[in-house]
Amino acid sequence: MAQIYISLGSNVNREHNLKAGLIALIEHFPHYTHSSVYESEAVGFNGSNFYNSVLGASTDLSLEQVYVLLKQIELDNGRTRQDKKFSPRTLDLDLLFYDDVICEQPAQLPRDEITKNAFVLLPLFEIAPEHIHPVCQRSIADIWQAYNNPNQKLWKVEFSLP
Repeated sequence: MAQIYISLGSNVNREHNLKAGLIALIEHFPHYTHSSVYESEAVGFNGSNFYNSVLGASTDLSLEQVYVLLKQIELDNGRTRQDKKFSPRTLDLDLLFYDDVICEQPAQLPRDEITKNAFVLLPLFEIAPEHIHPVCQRSIADIWQAYNNPNQKLWKVEFSLP
């Protein structure tokens, strides 16, 4: 079984889309942990605020199978492949870690955003503080404690599954 961590984000009908994405993930990964949901400003473009969270789970799916599944869940929830990198998102699912795999294809692992964006790092810290980043060779707790970007502010929001 591989340990995976997936970030979820939405800034288009964000509560609905984040819930739909989370429900779809839980169907495939019923034994999971889920962080709090945080609101953050858009990064890289002017847009509505995002809701973000991180889900952790164990799976016997291959890396490729997980990647394809995440892309399908995005498509099922209104995401289009023509979306620019920095643009509004109905649902954005990014595989952050697949065990300690380091690769560029089919996805960049570990995901570069982990060390750069509070909206990924804080929810990951919440559910996996002891997880060791395979490139940095530091725990998520150490990375979070050293993180310093006052421009990225987060607000915890009330969020419940139906």
